[in-house]
Amino acid sequence: MAAGIIWILIAVAYREHHMSAAVEEGIRHNFLEYTELFFFLLVALTYINAMLERGVFDALRDWLVDRKFSYRSMFWLTGILAFIISPIADNLTTALIMCSVVLAIGQGQPTFVAVACTNIVVGANAGGAFSPFGDITTLMVWQKGILEFTTFFKLFLPAVVNFIIPAAIMQLAIPTGCPLPVKHERTQIKFGGIPIVFMFLATIVTAVSFHSLLNLPPVYGMMTGMAYLKLLGYFIARKEHRLIDVSDTPTNGSESGPFDIFSQIAKAEWDTLFFFYGVILAVGGLGFIGYLGMTSEFFYGELGHTTANILVGILSAIVDNIPVMFAVLTMYPDMNETQWLLATLTAGVGGSLLSIGSAAGVALMGQARGQYTFFSHLKWTPVIALGYGASIWVHLLINS
Repeated sequence: MAAGIIWILIAVAYREHHMSAAVEEGIRHNFLEYTELFFFLLVALTYINAMLERGVFDALRDWLVDRKFSYRSMFWLTGILAFIISPIADNLTTALIMCSVVLAIGQGQPTFVAVACTNIVVGANAGGAFSPFGDITTLMVWQKGILEFTTFFKLFLPAVVNFIIPAAIMQLAIPTGCPLPVKHERTQIKFGGIPIVFMFLATIVTAVSFHSLLNLPPVYGMMTGMAYLKLLGYFIARKEHRLIDVSDTPTNGSESGPFDIFSQIAKAEWDTLFFFYGVILAVGGLGFIGYLGMTSEFFYGELGHTTANILVGILSAIVDNIPVMFAVLTMYPDMNETQWLLATLTAGVGGSLLSIGSAAGVALMGQARGQYTFFSHLKWTPVIALGYGASIWVHLLINS
């Protein structure tokens, strides 16, 4: 609604000055940016849903629960896995999987659950900061063509620092001892689960290759990767049809019949995808008429690039980092590679300062309701801020 009203007002004003063609060009430009992001994320979300349906992540969760790790070991393991997995999968899904592990072993230990969930949020956001596939903000910068794919890896050490420092301090609040054994049914990965993982990695390689070798937008590589999944899904469905024909009930552990790729597409986070439409078109409209240019002159002209980019991270903890990052991209300040990397880093990890600052934090507040809360996370904000500042210092030290 906001996006529609903004562009209607712009169109009316420009029509009076006989400049309607400029408005049409501007809105098409912004809509194209949204479309590229939409289809890129749709493919990634479909792959994640397919792996969830095949039980890949549930099997990982069960394996972790079955290990007889202490509370402190599980605190570190879930945080490190969140850091490692989020650059490939999205940080929201990664955080939810690790949180399910914490909830399974943390029964009767609300302090452990609260601290471990905070650590997972920090780890997932930090891990997503050095990969174009790890966070929407890094994806937007990469798709815009500002930084090359491999350039983001320069943020690996700052991201590690951002995760390690808060974790090293928070572990002191973890209770000693080992959790009681948890009785549960082991999840078996369904037929085709592991090949889907490899197809997802092949899709990432395809997207990167399309961009670096053929100078095509990465979204075309992702859509080609969707074809990989559809072809594989066809053979999975054929095999499961044969299994169902032999028996009256499905033997693949599913009560809903054979694998259906379109049902996985339907389970994509459509609320998130349409949220991006509103954000990109509304912010794009404000940029079109010059408001973001004025803001850029103040932030990046008066305050300086480094100060402005640090404030971007702090702002992303209060406001969602997607509109903040898109506003920076629309302003397009004249910055070097180091400063663009700094903006990417701060927008990605700044959301860890508050539980409402990232999708991972908001989702975990719902999943661990009553144990991981806004105030349980706020308690550790000074420690997380210490890691935030240290990661910026390390980045400027090694990448300037």
